[in-house]
Amino acid sequence: MVRAVVFDLDNTLVDFMAMKRVAVDAAITAMIDAGLDLTFDKIKSHIDDIYREQGIEYQRVFDQLLQESLGRVDFRILSAGIIAYRRAREAALKPYPHATATLMKLVKSGIKLAVVSDAPAREAWLRLCYINFHHLFDAVVTYDDTGERKPSPKPFLMALMQLSVPPHEAIMIGDWAERDMVGAKNVGMQTAFAKYGDSFGNQNVSADYILDDVSDILRIVSTQNTSE
Repeated sequence: MVRAVVFDLDNTLVDFMAMKRVAVDAAITAMIDAGLDLTFDKIKSHIDDIYREQGIEYQRVFDQLLQESLGRVDFRILSAGIIAYRRAREAALKPYPHATATLMKLVKSGIKLAVVSDAPAREAWLRLCYINFHHLFDAVVTYDDTGERKPSPKPFLMALMQLSVPPHEAIMIGDWAERDMVGAKNVGMQTAFAKYGDSFGNQNVSADYILDDVSDILRIVSTQNTSE
């Protein structure tokens, strides 16, 4: 029996890495046009290094880039980069194909929905609101809500508590096997690996189900609930 479906956010509901690449590339071009005298490839490599060190959600990546490259923050260059990044990010931030229809069908069938994300609360909610998904979920748990990242049990258990659903009646969908699948399985949830959002390509995946498309979850839920 499935009473709730819990989604990871990035690379499960939205193609975060594709959006990030487009936005960063736009920012680099804008900063070069504004006077940053470095090659595109050198800037991109430097930004990648900063993200590896600070985390992909780091909000001052361009400040650090300029400080380390120029010895100071040139606000004309910084502003050009930030504006270009934001414009490109908004244009590229879209749900995966069939995600909207899948969520609507789950809601109409009485399934409770939640998001469990390692993103900061502000960034997670901005993404959800921008794609107009914020009103569809009964619970949204971010890093700021627990102070711990998956596979810690805390985010999963908080979502289940807010949903009032026992672990075995909830299924977790995510693209990161080591965090999403392991963490959910450890608290007793069913697991579905979002293969369509896998940006690693070499993960050791142990999951109850493999999803080639987000809409595959509809068949899984229907099969379980009609066989009860």
